Amino acid sequence: MTLLSVNVGRPRPNPWKSSSTTGIDKRPVQGPVAVRAPGPKGAGEVGLAGDRAYDVRNHGGADQAVYAYAREELDSWEAELERPLPNGVFGENLTTLGVDVNGALIGERWRIGPDVALEVSCPRIPCATFQGWLGRDGWLRRFTEAARPGAYLRVIHPGEIHAADQIEIVHRPGHDVTVELVFRALTLEPELLPRLLVAEALPLEAKELAARRSADGEAPA
Repeated sequence: MTLLSVNVGRPRPNPWKSSSTTGIDKRPVQGPVAVRAPGPKGAGEVGLAGDRAYDVRNHGGADQAVYAYAREELDSWEAELERPLPNGVFGENLTTLGVDVNGALIGERWRIGPDVALEVSCPRIPCATFQGWLGRDGWLRRFTEAARPGAYLRVIHPGEIHAADQIEIVHRPGHDVTVELVFRALTLEPELLPRLLVAEALPLEAKELAARRSADGEAPA
């Protein structure tokens, strides 16, 4: 399992949302990149030095510090969309190879290189900026139906990462709540929400949504 590239955003105008700037334009960078835990959502801080979130209501903060997407998934989308998709084009900070990102468990921990430890927290939920950036009508629905969202990760231990660093899974929690399952529950299949309650590392907002659904009479499967 390998980190193919480390991608940092370049600010650019955002005509697709009310925020005037977006950092979705991520490009691979050379050399080491510092990784640190950002503060809470609202300030635009993210996990990689040199990057930031501009839609501070929906992006950034500790639970969305780093976004990972698999190169294998990009290759699959390339074939469907019939266009090249370079590393970083989905707005991911980490483009991986050999990692089942969507099958990762909430609370699963990855070690990247000798120092950095990250924890899988939640899936990426697509927005209008993503659709506008790709320039494809109906993209939000197609991406959602595919349920291959990629994963946000928290920073557990800071340090530096480089392209070609090895990725090691150092902890897997004892439940079956994957990134894909959470995404499906939060989008097209809300009946799955009660199943998320066993994932202690899930962000608070998603936990509260799952708890409300369970209280309404939907028992976990």
